[in-house]
Amino acid sequence: MNKVVMYSKDYCPYCARAKALLTERGVTDLDIIRIDQDPAQRDVMIERTGRRTVPQIFIGDKHVGGCDDLIALDRSGGLLPLLNG
Repeated sequence: MNKVVMYSKDYCPYCARAKALLTERGVTDLDIIRIDQDPAQRDVMIERTGRRTVPQIFIGDKHVGGCDDLIALDRSGGLLPLLNG
């Protein structure tokens, strides 16, 4: 299974929804980078994605986007193949 990294904040309902969906799809090792605890990581996230909102999700080397992007990928049938690499 490809590594999953999610930039997140503690008080983010979209982050919680994305995490729940990933868990439902079998992700057991989710690397969560909390930009509210480490502000330098916020700058890294913006540089990597060009976006300022959380969550920002990477599966392997691919930037999936935010929660809505993850849900759309799942609905189109693209999430599981990407997770399984």
